[in-house]
Amino acid sequence: MKCEESLSLISPYLDRELDPLRSREVEKHLHDCDGCAAVSKELQNLRAAVSGAPVSVAPPTDLERRLREALHREAGPLMAALRSSNWPRLTTPMGLALALAALLLLLTVINGGRADHAARPDALLADLVAGQVRSLMVDHLVDVASSNPQTVKPWFNGKVDFAPPVADFTAEGYQLVGGRMDYIAGRPVAALVYKHRHHLVNVFLWPIDQRADVGTVRSYSTQGYELLNWSVSGLTYWAVSDLSPTDLQVLAGLIKSSA
Repeated sequence: MKCEESLSLISPYLDRELDPLRSREVEKHLHDCDGCAAVSKELQNLRAAVSGAPVSVAPPTDLERRLREALHREAGPLMAALRSSNWPRLTTPMGLALALAALLLLLTVINGGRADHAARPDALLADLVAGQVRSLMVDHLVDVASSNPQTVKPWFNGKVDFAPPVADFTAEGYQLVGGRMDYIAGRPVAALVYKHRHHLVNVFLWPIDQRADVGTVRSYSTQGYELLNWSVSGLTYWAVSDLSPTDLQVLAGLIKSSA
């Protein structure tokens, strides 16, 4: 097993997502390769640190409105179906009880989705920071080294199931270094690398639901790294760096405007 393949499998290996044969191959490589073993150890340390640290996530300002709209959208057909069926009319005690039970079930589903979303950031942030650290610890910052988007963008063809937008912002002080494949949140993702002064920025991106909120840039800070997340045109972006939040916001704005 080569280091490139090993690095993409360390995260799922630690999460026990690999089959026994694949796990043994990764274990053997980690035993024989000090570099990959160091990355594995660092990833374990990062996950332990992030899981024990409080992560503050500010909800979108329009969350309440969106939940109300979802409730109204889902409850409307249900109420119509109840009225048109042979169930007791909603004006009777039994009918009201049935309607209330249905609405409570819907709220449980919505709240369950919110709880699941709230439980995800710790593990995701650990994966993203580990991706940043991994790219700096071993000689694998980029798979394709170029500041020319026309060279970097085609390189991803056939390697990911989407076409990542690629742009260079050297004139604005953010030079495109190149791109590579990485493994985040249990899936292969594209990683674009930018350089601002002496700081490197990893921008990870992958497809999401087209209906996802695209108007908000969310910020996180953990283990000495700043992270920004936003979504545009069916893709979610995560920028990770030791840059100041202000400088990272500038890059996020440039990428959003070019997407």
